[in-house]
Amino acid sequence: MQEFYELSDGFQIPKIGFGTYSLNGSYGIRVIEQALNVGYRLLDTAFNYENEGAVGRAIKNSSVPRDQITVASKLPGRHHRYQEAMVTIEESVARLNLDYVDLYLIHWPNPIQNQYVEAWQALIDAQKAGLIRSIGVSNFLPEHIERLEKETGVLPVINQIELHPHFNQATQRNYNASKDIITEAWSPLGRATEILKHPVLKEIAVRYGKSIPQIILRWQLQLGVLPIPKASHIARQKNNLAVVDFELRSEDMMLIASLDKETGRLQQQDPAVYEEF
Repeated sequence: MQEFYELSDGFQIPKIGFGTYSLNGSYGIRVIEQALNVGYRLLDTAFNYENEGAVGRAIKNSSVPRDQITVASKLPGRHHRYQEAMVTIEESVARLNLDYVDLYLIHWPNPIQNQYVEAWQALIDAQKAGLIRSIGVSNFLPEHIERLEKETGVLPVINQIELHPHFNQATQRNYNASKDIITEAWSPLGRATEILKHPVLKEIAVRYGKSIPQIILRWQLQLGVLPIPKASHIARQKNNLAVVDFELRSEDMMLIASLDKETGRLQQQDPAVYEEF
């Protein structure tokens, strides 16, 4: 059964989503449609992924009703000027072939350009116009979110950041929680395969009779994080969803937390340049 987080704007969002980065063309359509058939109800895309059309076609091909699917996309850093942002949002909706997008994020603050508040105002106005249901950000640090609140009075409902056992983002997670912002994890299983072979995670996985990816995703859920793993093979798609029938003990949660390698690392790059798992 699908479980949900309640966003600060009152809407609900599935606790696990499906990442679509690099799933393009007819192959991408098939994989995304398969994910919907397996049971995913949150699809994460972005203007920069150049696959909003594939996501929209998969939704159209699927037998899952539109109102049961949460569709998320993102505004690229190069389109932060207000008018450009509005047009890009309209283009995302058109590419997806939908009447609205459920969740739209600023992909990253692009602080050197320093126009993310202008972009945020565009998201606020697009939400008022009915193009977007919920609005959020991605790769934003506390200082960026503080500025959004100060200058617009509106906080994001989600902050999507890189988060996995080697980068557990404790400080950012705590800040997000203090502002009633859900933390969403891109690359929840790491950007390389090393983490999926870690001996500590392997030991925990054996103890619970689960796979390492399932242990990692369960850890994130118990932290109150929303992971968006990507998987092309149907067995992996199913396994990544099958993480609600067990609970990690507190000592195992702490063991996984101890694997963090990069405390204090800044998020200043657009995640579209990375493979998202």
